[in-house]
Amino acid sequence: MSISNAPLPDILAFEDPEPLTPGSGVDLPRAQAAITDFLRALGRDDSDPHLLDTPRRVAAAYAEMLTPRETSWTTFPNDDGYQGLVLVKDIPFHSLCQHHLLPFRGVAHVGYLPGERLFGLSKLARGVELFSRDLQVQERLTQQVANWLEATLAPRGVGVVMEAEHLCMSLRGVHTAGTMTRTSVFTGLLADAGPLRGQFPNH
Repeated sequence: MSISNAPLPDILAFEDPEPLTPGSGVDLPRAQAAITDFLRALGRDDSDPHLLDTPRRVAAAYAEMLTPRETSWTTFPNDDGYQGLVLVKDIPFHSLCQHHLLPFRGVAHVGYLPGERLFGLSKLARGVELFSRDLQVQERLTQQVANWLEATLAPRGVGVVMEAEHLCMSLRGVHTAGTMTRTSVFTGLLADAGPLRGQFPNH
């Protein structure tokens, strides 16, 4: 699996963009019809009373999992010249494996060394959610969060560590329940091992 270096979405190019629109690009009626066909292809009777509303429920569930909540990316001037690490640990996240459409979920540890701008702490969690709510691989997801912080704040360094269990490994294939995959990206003054980088879990 390779890491994508594709450009950031246009919405991230501005300090205060318009909020994202939930459900953008999701065709619920078409998804619902496709799920009905999928159930039939799996040999299931879609007239079964227990399955009658399943296509609607599944379409709505995937639409929710693929749509970030509305937010904006307001930053603040670093008027006091804070130079230390800003680190938010154990941010819960979930995403969908683009190879199997099964969830992977875990925690993210996201930090940066401020330059001239600061984020509200909740924005770090919202940024993780923005990229998580997509069809993903964990390597790319980790890189995207790091790229977003670099592009939005121009910090002196960025660190992103993500740890997750992938149901495509736990429920099928090798059936390795409970295994965790860790990915990390460190840039700038955090690129080399040292006391600052050591504040991240397991680094």
